[in-house]
Amino acid sequence: MALAVALLRPYPPRVSHAPAGQAPGRVRHRRRDDARVTYSIVARDPESGALGVAVQSCYFSVGSVVPWVEAGVGAVATQASAETGYGRLGLERMRNGERANEALSALVAADERRAVRQVAMVDRDGMAVVHSGLSCVAFSGARGGNGWSAQGNMLRTDAVVDAMADAYTAAAGDFLDRLLATLDAAEAAGGDVRGQQSAALLVSTTVDGSGPAVRLQVDDHPQPLVELRRLVQVHRAYAELDAAFERLQRGELDGLVPALEHARELAPNSTEIRFRLAATLTMFGDARGRPMLDAVYAQNDGWRALIPRLAAVGQHPDLPGIVETLT
Repeated sequence: MALAVALLRPYPPRVSHAPAGQAPGRVRHRRRDDARVTYSIVARDPESGALGVAVQSCYFSVGSVVPWVEAGVGAVATQASAETGYGRLGLERMRNGERANEALSALVAADERRAVRQVAMVDRDGMAVVHSGLSCVAFSGARGGNGWSAQGNMLRTDAVVDAMADAYTAAAGDFLDRLLATLDAAEAAGGDVRGQQSAALLVSTTVDGSGPAVRLQVDDHPQPLVELRRLVQVHRAYAELDAAFERLQRGELDGLVPALEHARELAPNSTEIRFRLAATLTMFGDARGRPMLDAVYAQNDGWRALIPRLAAVGQHPDLPGIVETLT
């Protein structure tokens, strides 16, 4: 455990960490530091128990460092002068039964560079805590409540974390929508003083880890939040596609076409989804199918070559003449 080994020497207690939403309700400091900086939210969805982190920064590939999530365990955002050990060891401690405040306190106490760290954690029960070091770049601060914490450093103004808090608590939609709304509100309030570059979303979709995690990352983009929202739509489209394909495999055809049409609406540029919809319509004798299928083949004839390969492994219904119909 690299962090545990490195965090040994005592350090003056010049930082503050408290359960998010408890006194002090916000932590704002005005010290300089040259480090990786960003704004983020860690949260537990009270309805589903899903855990997630959403983050944006004017720094390359922020998603490879800041967000850490484990289903049924907790979520961690490690930023400012980011130390990835907070993510790995924080999850390990929570997995072993520590609450978020216990895990964070232990790691901060052992960290000789705690003054330049900004770390937030939420555990499986919704306890959210944040540590914001005195040497994090101004404006630096955090706000939180039951099950969530919003924090940032090197912000344009100290109103950014207020905007994040207001957005998360008021946003409509599902968990992903609320996380995205929080990032959008941060940017609208001034965001990172340097601008934008990368963004990421990491969410455990189930409490027990049986479902796939949502892991979306924009590493280098002039509008990373716009691109992140597009990726969320593509994610939803492919989730719809996967569910439709499972129904097809079971021979459950009712609602199959509407599901594929909805997936195409969510991701209109996906050739995969157009191909699946076109093939399904053609199998059902729908006149819309063949022209759509031919358009896919005209773009890339490899899709036509794929048909007999799919049939050979049972990924198309075993119907007489199905290969000939689709090719």
